[in-house]
Amino acid sequence: MKKVLTILAAASMLAVVACGPSAADKKKAEDKRIQDSIESAQRAQDSINAMMATMAPDSTKVDSAAVVATPAK
Repeated sequence: MKKVLTILAAASMLAVVACGPSAADKKKAEDKRIQDSIESAQRAQDSINAMMATMAPDSTKVDSAAVVATPAK
């Protein structure tokens, strides 16, 4: 009887592990991935703005889109 219960307990544990993450867990992971991407892009934009501000100290805020769109001489 003890062997049967042990096998049943092991099979139950494997069944729970094999199911994988729930839909809610998958949604949370996807939301976190999206938020991390947004934060990463914002940090990159902040770095670009800081770099542009050091190159053009007269302006307090530099529009990086305008700088990129300006043709080089």
